Amino acid sequence: MSKPTSNDLSGLIKYASRGTWRDCLDEWLTLHLGPVADEAGLEQDDLFEMVGPHWEGTLWGCAFEDLLTQEFEPDGLNIVDDYLKRRGWNEKAPHKAYMKALRYAVMSLYEVSEVVPGQSMRLRDLLREAEPVTVHERSATQSLANWDRIAARIVTVNGRQIISGGLLPFGLEASATLIAAFHDMASKPDPDAGFDVTDRAQLLRHSAPMFTAMWLHDFLGKVDVGMPELVNSDCEDLEFHTIIFPLTNGVTQKQAIARLDAHPALAAAGNKFWNWLAQSDRKNRRKTGKQAFVTTMDDGSPVFANVEIKGRMVTLAVNSAGRAAKGRAELAAHLGNLVGTPLTEIRTLEQMLADEATQRPVLDEPEIPPEDMERIVHAMLTREYIKVLDEPVPMLGDKSPRQLVKTKAGRTKVAEWLKILENGAARAKNDPMATYSFIWMWEDLGIAELRI
Repeated sequence: MSKPTSNDLSGLIKYASRGTWRDCLDEWLTLHLGPVADEAGLEQDDLFEMVGPHWEGTLWGCAFEDLLTQEFEPDGLNIVDDYLKRRGWNEKAPHKAYMKALRYAVMSLYEVSEVVPGQSMRLRDLLREAEPVTVHERSATQSLANWDRIAARIVTVNGRQIISGGLLPFGLEASATLIAAFHDMASKPDPDAGFDVTDRAQLLRHSAPMFTAMWLHDFLGKVDVGMPELVNSDCEDLEFHTIIFPLTNGVTQKQAIARLDAHPALAAAGNKFWNWLAQSDRKNRRKTGKQAFVTTMDDGSPVFANVEIKGRMVTLAVNSAGRAAKGRAELAAHLGNLVGTPLTEIRTLEQMLADEATQRPVLDEPEIPPEDMERIVHAMLTREYIKVLDEPVPMLGDKSPRQLVKTKAGRTKVAEWLKILENGAARAKNDPMATYSFIWMWEDLGIAELRI
């Protein structure tokens, strides 16, 4: 299992994995992951498998860092205090300072700005009234962009503010849900909580599992569950069979067409193409719990197969093994000595989609120097955004940005809208859009002071 090692917590992690603290660590992992796993009907290991190795380590780190802040009765025992008392002699001073800082750190939700990749970023707390702070950070700043939102713990070590290893990115919708839930809890005194929930610092100290749960809910909602299980109207699994009957020597297309036209179930859809119609029998369809893939004519008649003549071949196309067996036998009997022994090609839905993707034409794009492309894209964006400032924007209640900035509430809405535009552009990595500057829009609308 991947475990956080930022500032070398390896000794503390080993200590937490033994004796009494082992039970506490298991309890805190369950506290953070258990509710979502139970709701999804998953074991903890299954949950880790779904999120992947990177997020497994991060989620483990979130639970572990939360454990470091806890005090257990009857004596208020804390794992960091206990470890440093017993094993602190074996730790370097910077590592001990980091552990002590983590011991009192709380997780909160922050808005990212002024990102300097590989060096630093500015974080504004979205859950508490506090001045934005600049934190020194190397790895996360390589992937974060202005106006991203992250859940993290800020710690101060030797006068430098840094973030811990348990960092969770939150999208706009997920962060809005988290903010609303936190404000709701902070606004309602709860005598059974055991602490003052209206004190936001105390509430944050007890809310770390909520961050993990909401991030997991959002992540699992976006997990690609793969290709849906599809069946045809006969409730048979989709499998595409192409059965090719060669015309025998001396037989002409005209003879084959006449014979196919005489088949009572074949409806001509062209000179050499027929839809093989089937009788609708909804009463006999069994429920499989799978999604139905059904092809019908305009009048609702179900299509059993397609028949086509290509050159000296009669081709039968069906979408299941059962239909292939039935169609092959019936068509062979109907065509008789006009055709020879058929050949069959079988492809799954995944193979069909892959073949389609590889057969798409690739268009040659003109080679434009990157600096020219950047200039062209930026000029286009400026022209479009100049118009947008005076046009109704759905996200702004179908009011224009210029109209909304005339009120205090409207200015805040426009600022949030601009942040979303900036963030979307900044995340378009390796695209000229990523380097576009929106500052002129803030200044033009007179809300540059809100760009914090």
